Amino acid sequence: MRRDPIFYQMFQRSPALLFDLIGDRPANADDYRFDSVAVKEPRFEIDGVFLPPESEPGVVYFCEVQFQKDPELYERLFGESLLYFYRNSSRFSDWQAVVIYPSRSTEQDKVYPHRSLLNGEQVHRIYLDELGDVRSLPVTVAAAVLTIVEEEEAPEVARSLLARTEQELTERERADLIDIVTSIMVYKFANLSRSEIRAMLGLNLTEEPRAIREAKEEGRQEGRQEGRQEGEKSLILRLLVKKVGELDQSMRDRVSNLPSEQLEDLSNVLLDFTKLADLEDWFTDHE
Repeated sequence: MRRDPIFYQMFQRSPALLFDLIGDRPANADDYRFDSVAVKEPRFEIDGVFLPPESEPGVVYFCEVQFQKDPELYERLFGESLLYFYRNSSRFSDWQAVVIYPSRSTEQDKVYPHRSLLNGEQVHRIYLDELGDVRSLPVTVAAAVLTIVEEEEAPEVARSLLARTEQELTERERADLIDIVTSIMVYKFANLSRSEIRAMLGLNLTEEPRAIREAKEEGRQEGRQEGRQEGEKSLILRLLVKKVGELDQSMRDRVSNLPSEQLEDLSNVLLDFTKLADLEDWFTDHE
């Protein structure tokens, strides 16, 4: 199960989840934006960055979701984060880093050279298996812990989590969490379709994920004018832009020229995309 896209999807929908995990929510938590940033020289990209509002200097948070052991994670994370902060120091008042692990066994062995940072206030290490009983955690944090729940327990835990959302979340927040929990279960049970997963969770099968509903609403008029098939292509292109950013003309043409069965397959998985590379990987797998 690839968990990075799941967490990036959660962070995009609710950046405040990061602050719930570290137990320190600033007053402007809801105004943060989860994004990726690039540094031109030397060229590299940081996938998980929480950016404060541009109206005033704030704290920038660098986030890594690490479910496989990386022997040089801290070298890369601290090196790239500090360089980006240096290049943009006029915009930020401080920086912090958050690393999310399933358990301590996934953390790299060589930590001594980074002892000052790791034992200080700027670096937060989150071990999901140490956060407590998933049924007693805040629902957003519980959704993060659901990613490590064993398959035989996951359906019951997911259903209990969704039941709690009716009392604890707004309608919009609940719709977001339903989409997230469904995506987590799709990853866990790769042999089941999304509709089968929603049936497993006791969800209304006629109710589409919010992202699809929003895109359809935007593309409905255009769909009527261009015909059903062209409308579906327009819908998928609109949704891809929402998920991975603007597409160049060559990528738009590749999507538009897909046969109907591959277009349907793409529509079933694109909700899990978080960056353009995910779409490019999908094309590589299907060409």
